[in-house]
Amino acid sequence: MSRILSAVAWPYANGPRHIGHVAGFGIPSDVFSRYMRMAGHDVLMVSGTDEHGTPILVQADKEGVSAQELADRYNRVIVEDLTALGLSYDLFTRTTTRNHYAVVQEMFRTVHKNGYMIERTTKGAVSPSTGRTLPDRYIEGTCPICGYDGARGDQCDNCGNQLDAIELINPKSKINGETPKFVESEHFFLDLPAFVDALGDWLRTRTGWRPNVLKFSLNLLDDVRPRAMTRDIDWGIPVPLDGWEQNPTKRLYVWFDAVIGYLSASIEWARRSGDPDAWRQWWNDPEALSYYFMGKDNITFHSQIWPAELLGYDGKGSRGGAPGAYGSLNLPTEVVSSEFLNVEGKQFSTSRGRVILVRDMLARYQPDALRYYISVAGPEMQDVDFTWAEFKRRTNDELVAGWGNLVNRTASMVHKNFGEIPTPGRREPVDEALVAEVTTAFGRVGELVGAHRQRQALQEAMRVVTEANRYVSETEPWKLKTDPDRLATVLHTTTQAVSDLNTLLAPFLPHSAQQVHEALGGTGTFSPQPRIDEVTDLDDDSRHYPVITGDYTAVRGTWQPKAVVPGTKVDKPTPVFTKLDDAIVEEELERLRQS
Repeated sequence: MSRILSAVAWPYANGPRHIGHVAGFGIPSDVFSRYMRMAGHDVLMVSGTDEHGTPILVQADKEGVSAQELADRYNRVIVEDLTALGLSYDLFTRTTTRNHYAVVQEMFRTVHKNGYMIERTTKGAVSPSTGRTLPDRYIEGTCPICGYDGARGDQCDNCGNQLDAIELINPKSKINGETPKFVESEHFFLDLPAFVDALGDWLRTRTGWRPNVLKFSLNLLDDVRPRAMTRDIDWGIPVPLDGWEQNPTKRLYVWFDAVIGYLSASIEWARRSGDPDAWRQWWNDPEALSYYFMGKDNITFHSQIWPAELLGYDGKGSRGGAPGAYGSLNLPTEVVSSEFLNVEGKQFSTSRGRVILVRDMLARYQPDALRYYISVAGPEMQDVDFTWAEFKRRTNDELVAGWGNLVNRTASMVHKNFGEIPTPGRREPVDEALVAEVTTAFGRVGELVGAHRQRQALQEAMRVVTEANRYVSETEPWKLKTDPDRLATVLHTTTQAVSDLNTLLAPFLPHSAQQVHEALGGTGTFSPQPRIDEVTDLDDDSRHYPVITGDYTAVRGTWQPKAVVPGTKVDKPTPVFTKLDDAIVEEELERLRQS
């Protein structure tokens, strides 16, 4: 069994998140983490809210509050939404903790000491109307390389090349449309060219990555240049060097700070667990595995910037050096990037109000209905379109009529005929065939989830659900009342199949998995859920905030068939899934039109 770090992208705390966000980072990482725990691995799933940078200041100005007040508000909203969705974090924290500040500053000092932070005078973009620094990603223009009209100030998504905002043709601020002013300023740059060989050697050893992710990551090495890691801004983590730390307008770049959150969250989790060094088992042990989940717009930061920071901390770039207090830190095993989820043929756009917020979705529909849709039809390998008609169809035809119907009629027939799981008689070939089909599915589904092919994994599990429904139709237990031994065998076989299918579906459908477990007479926790704890900052007693955490040890090693127990009482069931009315499609489309 392995130690597995599930490193989940940090949602930005300038507003509530929409379903496109959780399709990229949230649900894929949770399905993977839940499966890996069930398969017997020791999983550490960490993340938090990303709370620094100019966009927070821009939104705070709009709402008439301080940056910290804004971050506090949306941190709690995001924590509540992700918990309701069932994302099983060991720790979901935030980047404004004193622990995070200390870890980021330690990383910077060591990378700087090893010679990979170089000081340069550069021209940065400033808003003429506010005097505030404009982040690269808040500037758009025409790419000087390929001519694409929607290139950002840090990279062109069309050709994949890294850019500087000053290189853009006709640059404009995304905040207010004005032309930015470029002024000289002193900054620290991460010397990415010093890591080209090490990054290339590492990337060329990666096997099993999604081809588009690996190809994009390797292509980044063709145009590598130093990248600014400080900003002219007063909201962020101070630069931990004399002459810089005291400067109130110089802060570390939010993207330098944010990716270090994977490490700082692991350290905070360890400190809260009572064993402050426990995190090292996932970060210092070369046998440990780490998987990073995000949307495709963040590949650069996870396959180039973050690995370069880790290499710089370890002293493994062309300048050499030695690790700091954290020791030699593991590079990612895999960068698991999803494509984009669009809505009704158009991109999600918060600024245009074209969004489906997680909170609103969960207020109207079951969380497992959303989890199912994203898992079976989400943007795993290519951009996909969320439509309300397809959401209704998959919910009704697959969850309700397929899986839900199998569960309901199985429990109903057992309750009506025996009141408990019956003792089987001799199995016939048709019974053995179903048991074998379900049993072998554990290997197939598990292998696919472990390879981040979750759509195919869920399709395979649902294919076996169809086989189980076919078995019930063929054996016709409602006609076996005059043959009680055969009836008992059929219903025992069906109950066994449903129980094991519930295990197969639990990583995807954790809320309903608990309900199905109880419908078959099960007790105790079958599918653990995350919880919200209110905590005090470990290094500042005046600061308090919510975290997501949970105890998921009950499922360790449960990814296997488990015999149902004859004599277990089965009550009359209630439907597990809610059938959606045809009217919801037009109602939801009207909401989008009005937003």
